[in-house]
Amino acid sequence: MKKVWIPLTYIIFTILIIIPLARIFTGAWSDGWQGFSNALSRPEAIHALLMTGLITVVVTIINTIFGVMLSLYLVRAGWIPNKLKQLLNSLLDLPFAVSPIIGGLMIVLLLGPNTAIGSLLDDAGIKIVYAFPGMVIATLFVTFPMMVREIMPVLQEIGTSQEEAASTLGAFAWYTFWKVTWPAIRWGVIYGVVLTVARCLGEFGAVLVVSGNIINKTQTATTLVYQDVENFNVTAANGVALVLAAVSVGLLLLMEWAKKRKEVH
Repeated sequence: MKKVWIPLTYIIFTILIIIPLARIFTGAWSDGWQGFSNALSRPEAIHALLMTGLITVVVTIINTIFGVMLSLYLVRAGWIPNKLKQLLNSLLDLPFAVSPIIGGLMIVLLLGPNTAIGSLLDDAGIKIVYAFPGMVIATLFVTFPMMVREIMPVLQEIGTSQEEAASTLGAFAWYTFWKVTWPAIRWGVIYGVVLTVARCLGEFGAVLVVSGNIINKTQTATTLVYQDVENFNVTAANGVALVLAAVSVGLLLLMEWAKKRKEVH
């Protein structure tokens, strides 16, 4: 059976991943260096890439801080009822269960300009939907579980004995976290950061609904690729897509290198 399944796996991997990546690469360079540079030097492309980068930085910081906190609460906090923990644990998987477009629609229906909350925020000069805050919220919706799902198994595996020993010796909670807990979960946090960044770079559906895809205002790199394809500007679309794919693949390779380095040490 191995002689059948292993080649079949390689064939499927090649068809689904290698060939599309190769097509993006050749498409981006179909007009040579000039076509590739023109695709990336357009004002809308520069703005979209900067917008994507800014969203990625903000979302990754928020995910890291609150992801670590929520993981600690779900695993360590004895004062939280188990039923509430189970509910929160189930809700964490909601972004995996629904389409990102549905997530974006939920944000529009909750915080859009025609809603009660959205109207109050607009009156206060705070615009959520069709603006940067809404794009951040939409990206948070689809990426938040990744950090928590990387950290929780590590916390469950290491147990509480070392933390309890540090507390018995008089260590404060913050000191215990940095000296005992953090060294144990830092690789999980790193993996969560890498996965979050890669997902932020590739997010499309939720951001498209929430942003409105306004050129030079709320357009991200993925929605620019969509617009280029719609306008039959395939070379430019491939150029931007190649940059996103290269960064994502590079981050995943970096994660694999980090895993091997961790195993060696």
